[in-house]
Amino acid sequence: MLSLVLYGWAILVICLALLWVRQLKTQNATSVDVAWAAGIGLLSLVYIWMAPANVEIRLLVGGLGALWALRLAWFLFTARVVKATEEDGRYRAMRNYFGSKANLFLFFFYQGQAAVAVLFSLPVLAAIIHGLLDAWMAIGVAVWLIAVVGESIADKQLAYFRSLPENRGSVCRVGLWRYSRHPNYFFEWIHWWAYVLIGHGALLTWIGPIGMLLFLFRLTGIPYTENQALKSRGDEYRDYQRKTSVFIPWFPKES
Repeated sequence: MLSLVLYGWAILVICLALLWVRQLKTQNATSVDVAWAAGIGLLSLVYIWMAPANVEIRLLVGGLGALWALRLAWFLFTARVVKATEEDGRYRAMRNYFGSKANLFLFFFYQGQAAVAVLFSLPVLAAIIHGLLDAWMAIGVAVWLIAVVGESIADKQLAYFRSLPENRGSVCRVGLWRYSRHPNYFFEWIHWWAYVLIGHGALLTWIGPIGMLLFLFRLTGIPYTENQALKSRGDEYRDYQRKTSVFIPWFPKES
């Protein structure tokens, strides 16, 4: 198992190095947002091919990991790369802060994304190895379906809201966004529980829900997103924070 993980990591190290070289020419590092999700998808495909499990389990569980990751990667690519007119503010801030050393810092940042992709691919691999065609598999697949459908709906609702000129600078409170300030993150987190169920609670499957919760609340995700929203939407977003659940969907406060 370790050799398979190291093999996958080596592939991502090369891919992220090539992507870093590309940003040297474009001076736009936004595509790295796509890389970690696409990396999980690529590793899931490697596990389908090489993991020590029967072919049915590999195709089913590895397919779930690949489909989730590649859907997210495509969404991020279209939203943050294709439709964006300039580099994401996070990376502009990095360039300003590190100055002449920015490209060196970004190289290690890109490789960090490769490491994160490997880390979050481990629940998929563990679920493949420990999974059986049983009731837990069926429940896990059901949780996966609910999570992916929920995340897709949240992404589409926000994208449609932002596409309307009259909503420019406004806070999205429609659909799932009425009940949670981050319904896309919530369903992304729910998705990781599928591998815990499929893998019968194997130790490495817990990296998904525990690790993602840490990333969302402490490292990236919610803190950065909310700080940016407060800067761009001010009091309207403060009111949204006061009335709307931060993560788990729930009925908004009336006042």
